[in-house]
Amino acid sequence: MSFAFGIGIGSQNQKSEWLEVFYQQPVLMPDDELIEVARNTLGYHSGNQAIEASADQLKAFAEALGSTSQTQQAALARKAAESRKPVAVTILETDDSATSTPEVYLKLHLLSHRLVKPHGVKLDGIFGLLPNLAWTNEGAIDLGELPERQLQARLEGRILEVKSVDKFPQMTDYVVPRGVRIADTARVRLGAYVGEGTTVMHEGFINFNAGTEGTSMIEGRVSAGVMIGKGSDLGGSSSTMGTLSGGGNIVISVGENCLLGANAGIGIPLGDRCTVEAGLYITSGTKVALLDDQNNLVEVVKARDLASKTDLLFRRNSQTGAVECKTNKTAVELNEQLHANN
Repeated sequence: MSFAFGIGIGSQNQKSEWLEVFYQQPVLMPDDELIEVARNTLGYHSGNQAIEASADQLKAFAEALGSTSQTQQAALARKAAESRKPVAVTILETDDSATSTPEVYLKLHLLSHRLVKPHGVKLDGIFGLLPNLAWTNEGAIDLGELPERQLQARLEGRILEVKSVDKFPQMTDYVVPRGVRIADTARVRLGAYVGEGTTVMHEGFINFNAGTEGTSMIEGRVSAGVMIGKGSDLGGSSSTMGTLSGGGNIVISVGENCLLGANAGIGIPLGDRCTVEAGLYITSGTKVALLDDQNNLVEVVKARDLASKTDLLFRRNSQTGAVECKTNKTAVELNEQLHANN
């Protein structure tokens, strides 16, 4: 059985190099009959491959799929045959490292469509396969071709708006998951996993290969590789340290019903029902004073020794400045009205 499949409508530069690809209906673990039809009509043999399919190939592919159970993919192939943009039929036999831009985009779509969770797909080496592009109101544009496109737009009485210059587009130009609120869509990258019931406020940010299980309030930064558990709240300007920004091989995560106060941050994974007070940033080497229920010092440990443990309250002593940790049995209950996504 193959790993993933997708029919994508993409963009290319003047050198016919892929810039980006939109997959409306990516498939995880596609049926063998779908792959067999691709072999018979698109020239697919084996391995991981992105096939730039012609209109005739797509029509033949759709017709052959018509006699199978793959009705949705057949309908999509018929529509793609009419596309004025290039079409990529991407087949991933295995979850090996990507070798082309269409392959990377299929993997990012799998995440944002909630078909796989962060760390559930191999993404090493993708930066070299994602071109840095101008993301505009007219789509993705090769940076080398941007000045001419800007001039042409002005000559035609239009303004070409460049919304960002980046390797990653915003998720909502490709996928809008069910049951979420996103106040500023530019702050959620394609490849984010946004669970149902999540609210991302204006200053919230979710990177690729990161996300939420759902019913979370995100007003802080969810860095690459970080997963936030259900019912957890990231306060304004709070931060999670990603594996790309100093976390090393430690996978940072936040358990269920946790609270990171405003301007707080973590460089260790938190268990369930943990609280980090506003303004306190905890790294793995932070010295933490463990207190008993009478506020007496038990011992001093490094924060990494408390990784993934539940029911903890991290605070800073306002008189001594020492970072302290106590057991916290009060779960964080988010305001239900704030999380009404219907």
